Amino acid sequence: MAKLVVTDGSGNTKDVPLNKERVTIGRAPDNDIPLNDKAVSGHHAVVITILQDSFLEDLDSTNGTQVNGKQVAKHPLSNGDVIAIGRATLKYQGEAKGDEDDFEKTMILKPGQVSATFDKNVEKVAGAPAPAAGPPSTPMVGKLRVATGPNTGKELVLTKALTTIGRPGDQVAAITRRADGYYIVHVGGQGGGVKRPVVNGKEIDIQAIKLGNNDTIELAGTKMSFLLTPQ
Repeated sequence: MAKLVVTDGSGNTKDVPLNKERVTIGRAPDNDIPLNDKAVSGHHAVVITILQDSFLEDLDSTNGTQVNGKQVAKHPLSNGDVIAIGRATLKYQGEAKGDEDDFEKTMILKPGQVSATFDKNVEKVAGAPAPAAGPPSTPMVGKLRVATGPNTGKELVLTKALTTIGRPGDQVAAITRRADGYYIVHVGGQGGGVKRPVVNGKEIDIQAIKLGNNDTIELAGTKMSFLLTPQ
């Protein structure tokens, strides 16, 4: 299991396992990692872990968040990365991955309007039906096809290990590509009342769920189809 080795401003060190999908960091006592430091915002940052992948997101903090000496807003974490928040440092120690994780290095797409995300990464496709999934031995790639709105018929090919889509403050989801398929999880919003994405008419819970060919996803007012096609 991945973990953060936290060293506070007084030099005290403790290990924090990343055993849930959202681990919050900040000065407020309700954070998973509370930091008693006036330079730290109440809810400063969050580490989101989906299966074996983790990424850090700054929550519009006053003084910002650094990784390896560079200011970041959102950053995929690699083993050995050092996060600086106020006077504290948090070293990320990830799990070793086997050969089955032969994907490109995780890349975070900046969440924005769904239409903006697709405008940068889409190709216009004909309205032909999606091909059926091939046998298990056939390498498959996932795609999202927009089914409603001005982007109807456009596709986003999910070639990255981790892709985030949605609208911050409304709905943001992450789709992760693993050796056994694609998984989706809700990662956006701060309040408990934020509506989660809907898959096949059912709102998803806090756990990542596996996507199947022709599943329907509803996110930030846009309906999409998830398709699996031969690579």
